[in-house]
Amino acid sequence: MHNYKELNVWKRAIKLAVQVYKVSRLFPAEERFGLISQIRRSAVSVPSNIAEGAGRRTDGEFANFLEIAHGSICELETQLYVAFELEYVENELFHEVTTELTEIQKMFYALITKFEKK
Repeated sequence: MHNYKELNVWKRAIKLAVQVYKVSRLFPAEERFGLISQIRRSAVSVPSNIAEGAGRRTDGEFANFLEIAHGSICELETQLYVAFELEYVENELFHEVTTELTEIQKMFYALITKFEKK
């Protein structure tokens, strides 16, 4: 088992999820059951899957959950692009969030690669 609370990728994913919640507060109320709900679920799914995988017994299982979390962050990125195109997110805030998201994606790639080499 791995201690997910010590993983930088988990810590940054938590911060990203909080940031996404704050950003999505700016969306129109009509999106409450649409894009707001979807984007928030994707954001929370990232650190949640890291934590769930860390609680599994083998490195292979952990790596599988890391890949699921990576998929969720790609989903989140797509939803942020949709929100940006709909002008729900201002340019500067969009770039701030997506820059952090890209850094987390790189961390996932490195961590997944580490487990693949084992």
